[in-house]
Amino acid sequence: MDHFAQSRSHALTRRSDESTRRPKSALVLALAAFAVLALLLLSGCGSSDSERDSGESSGSSGTSAAAGTCSYPADSQPGAKEVDAPEEKPQAKGSVDATVSTSVGDLAVTLDADRTPCTVNSFLSLAAQKYFDDTDCHRLTTEGIFVLQCGDPTGTGSGGPGYSFPDELDGSETYPAGTLAMANSGPDTNGSQFFVVYDDSSLPPDYTVFGQLDEKSTKTVADIAAKGTDSGAGDGAPKETVKITEVTAQN
Repeated sequence: MDHFAQSRSHALTRRSDESTRRPKSALVLALAAFAVLALLLLSGCGSSDSERDSGESSGSSGTSAAAGTCSYPADSQPGAKEVDAPEEKPQAKGSVDATVSTSVGDLAVTLDADRTPCTVNSFLSLAAQKYFDDTDCHRLTTEGIFVLQCGDPTGTGSGGPGYSFPDELDGSETYPAGTLAMANSGPDTNGSQFFVVYDDSSLPPDYTVFGQLDEKSTKTVADIAAKGTDSGAGDGAPKETVKITEVTAQN
């Protein structure tokens, strides 16, 4: 966030001082800064170094799911909690209602197992293994984009389940208020970290959208965001602690 704040401030200064000479340069800098912000904020551990370095992608939406199976290769880093990788064949279908119980109230979510079967399969597996229990949502963003990021038991933003899995994208992804999506550190690096969008946010379609919060739950997160971060800046841990106590599926 410091990088973004510096870049944004610099871009605005250039725009003010050089508006008659180089307005396009300032705009480019501002857009670049926003892109960097999105990538930094929504990063999450969950991929092997070799896959990232090679630039190879194991496939996006429908590749493994179309065959009826999912792939969850082991990471080079151990999991933040000891859990088993999910079964390769997803069991859930259609819409799956789930509750993310937290210290600030229950968040009612609907998971889309038809559109994102492998993501939902992983999320439900981790929930059943109590991976998310007693885990703080470690990051709140109140400038540029509007998200609460959760799913890392270490609370550092670098923890994952010890495996990764491919994106499930079709390029039409948008991130309005109420969106539930996966954080990642690049293509096909999904793990356990996810984010809740509490106000409409402009992001590239690079983050798998696997569910939605209902209106009441979205407002609960927005109310937490209104209290700001512990640092007073637009990016940091939420000032009011949000601890996940349990994640349960209703069907």
